[in-house]
Amino acid sequence: MKKLSARRRHPLAALVVLLFALAVTGGLYAAFSPSEAKADDSSAQSLAIEEGKKLYAVGCASCHGTGGQGTTDGPSLVGVGSAAVDFQVSTGRMPAQQPGAQVPKKKNIYSNAQIEQLSAYIASLGPGPVTPTKEQFDPAGGNVAEGGELFRTNCAQCHNFVGKGGALTNGKYAPSLEGVSPKHLYEAMQTGPQNMPSFPDTVMPEEKKKDIIAYLDTVNSDKTETPGGMEIGGLGPVSEGLFGWVFGMGAMIVLTIWVAARTAKAKKS
Repeated sequence: MKKLSARRRHPLAALVVLLFALAVTGGLYAAFSPSEAKADDSSAQSLAIEEGKKLYAVGCASCHGTGGQGTTDGPSLVGVGSAAVDFQVSTGRMPAQQPGAQVPKKKNIYSNAQIEQLSAYIASLGPGPVTPTKEQFDPAGGNVAEGGELFRTNCAQCHNFVGKGGALTNGKYAPSLEGVSPKHLYEAMQTGPQNMPSFPDTVMPEEKKKDIIAYLDTVNSDKTETPGGMEIGGLGPVSEGLFGWVFGMGAMIVLTIWVAARTAKAKKS
C-alpha cells in the first residue's frame, strides 16, 4: 500500500493520466465519427430523393403514374434503376414530347443536379442498374479488336457495322451511335432502352462493354481511316451491294453494247 501511494504521488502521475484521457477521447472520436459521416450521407440521399420526387410529380407522373407504377401512356419505372433515368433524361428522350413508335433524342431540359435527384427517387422505388462510374465506361484500355467482334455479333444487325444506325419495323429505328458519349453507350447496354435488348453484367461483363465502347470510339474518330477505301456510308453489304449492281452491272452493259456496236460496224465494212 505504501508503494502504491508513493506511485500516486509521483510527479509524472498527472501527465500519465492526461495522456490516457487524450487517448480515450481520440479513440471515442474515431469510433463515432464514421457513423456521423454515414448519417450525413443518408440525410443527403434522403434530400435528393425528396427533391427528385417533386421533379417526378411535375414532369413524369402524368405518364408513369404518381408512384412510378406505370399507366397506359407509360411503363412502370419500378426496378429500372438510376442508369435508365440518367440515359433517358440526359439524352432528352424523357420527358417525351408526344407518343409514337419511338421517342427521339432531343435537347435536355434538366440540369445534372436535377437528373441525379430524379435518378435517386426512381432508384428508391426498387433495385435496378446503377449509373456507371467513369472507370467503367472509359474506353482507354479497351480491346478494340475484341470490341469490334462483339459489336458485329450483338449490335450490327440493327446499328450496322460501325454504328451508323438503321431502320426497323413499324416506324422504329436503331439510332446512329456517332457522337454518343461513352457513358450513355454503357447505360444503353445496361438498360436496353426502347427496342434494344439489355446486356447486364451477367450476360456481358463490364470489360466486354468497355471493349465495345473502345471500338465505337475508334471507328467514329475523325482520325480513323477506312482501310477498304470509300466506306459508302458505312452501312455494310446493303449499300456496297447496291453500288456493285448499279455501277458494276451498268458498266458491263455499256461495255457489251459498245463491243456489239463495234462488231456490227466491222462486219458491214
